[in-house]
Amino acid sequence: MQNVLVTGVSTGIGWGTAKILISKGMHVFGSVRKQSDAGKLVQEFGAALTPVLFDITDEPAVHAGADFVREQLAGDTLCGLVNNAGIAVFGPLLHQPIADFRKQIDVNLTGSLIVTQSFAPLLGARSNFTGTPGRIVMVSSVGGKMGSPFLGAYVASKHALEGLAESLRRELILYGIDVIIVGPGEVATPIWDKAEQSDVSMYEHTDYAASLAHFGDVALAEGRKGFPPERIGEVIYTALTTAQPRVRYAIVPNAITNWFLPNLLPRRIIDNLLARSYGLTRARGK
Repeated sequence: MQNVLVTGVSTGIGWGTAKILISKGMHVFGSVRKQSDAGKLVQEFGAALTPVLFDITDEPAVHAGADFVREQLAGDTLCGLVNNAGIAVFGPLLHQPIADFRKQIDVNLTGSLIVTQSFAPLLGARSNFTGTPGRIVMVSSVGGKMGSPFLGAYVASKHALEGLAESLRRELILYGIDVIIVGPGEVATPIWDKAEQSDVSMYEHTDYAASLAHFGDVALAEGRKGFPPERIGEVIYTALTTAQPRVRYAIVPNAITNWFLPNLLPRRIIDNLLARSYGLTRARGK
């Protein structure tokens, strides 16, 4: 049986990925931060999923998690590592608390590297390894290629994650380990419920207040109409198992208008379209 480590499996893309991988006959080691989430997942998936308790930003805890997985494997290896766990911090960059920005980078970028360093030996990143090397999937976003107003911290983390993935892929050629990016667009997950509950009152007295409120309404509406998380899980399964995986997979609803055209049009045109859409155009005389 093939074994895969997926981070952040309690909800959303991580949960959908675990569901798909298990349905394909794989065993999933899934990271969660709470024991209560671990219990729910075991009830749902049974012995096909082994919870691993750690926060991806807690280096000692991640190392301990890797030791636990190594013991459970009993000489076997991982065929895949899916760096999925992440958060989205919302707000205009000029006014966003630096602590919030640091947290966004710490979770989405540094946490992924901590996990990768800890679990890479189980994928074959060691000089005495003689088996079949595993693969690493980095879950990025449309935001890994295109910036959006009011999601600057998140976009920065995903742009950086894609750069990290590209450098890592080239370094890991030494061990035969491939690194693949999966960049979803809107996915219908509980992240949108969390976003709706976000406190943005600190921005009420800024010049961005009205635009931020409008952006939030649009993002929530579009997000809840996004792909089910299992759709992303299917693509991740393909990335882990196909003979010749792509370097990057984009899974975007309404791909022509939300992906292909924005990547083809000049950036200044996209700037102006977004500015008009969210009321960010500069008024005359100001």
